[in-house]
Amino acid sequence: MRNVHLIDHPLVQHKLTLMRRKDASTNSFRRLLNELSTLMAYEVTRDVPMQEIEIETPLETTTGKVIDGKKLVFVSILRAGTGILDGMLSVVPGARVGHIGLYRDPKTLTAVEYYFKMPGDMHERDVVVVDPMLATGNSAAAAVERLKELNPKSIKFVCLLTCPEGIRTMQDAHPDVPIYTAAIDRQLNDHGYILPGLGDAGDRIFGTK
Repeated sequence: MRNVHLIDHPLVQHKLTLMRRKDASTNSFRRLLNELSTLMAYEVTRDVPMQEIEIETPLETTTGKVIDGKKLVFVSILRAGTGILDGMLSVVPGARVGHIGLYRDPKTLTAVEYYFKMPGDMHERDVVVVDPMLATGNSAAAAVERLKELNPKSIKFVCLLTCPEGIRTMQDAHPDVPIYTAAIDRQLNDHGYILPGLGDAGDRIFGTK
């Protein structure tokens, strides 16, 4: 699968397995998601642009490399994307945050937008879109399509789980957008849920049904 990055670090896989368990509590699920998304952030930001600055150590003047966190935007697809956001921000606290509100029509499984709020000057920024599940791929594709209207410098998509159907939808619509995921599961069921998956990520994060 082209342009798909599987993050298979042992700690990522360990925490994902614990999250999949149906008896994992809301508190446990939320904590594990925060830890896992922090670990994933290291891989996702591996190629972020850097610049040299001059600093004073206790002994002398030198130069060192830093990232410009303000040029990075984490875009959360509501509502479940919020669960990944805190872990990502713990690694790059200076990043800006955008939100896209999408819900999946239960009959057509297509994405319907109800909210869109981004930082200014998006043409100067690198964007990381976050959503726990890339299932049908319709919401992710719609979110990226909307973001492309603002001409950001780059776009990446980050999820915990995906499946061949979701990857296919995203790559057909946006072959230029790399996908970062902790697992590629078997398939979708008739209701658009990933199998074996971990259930509805939003319900498990927020303790709703």
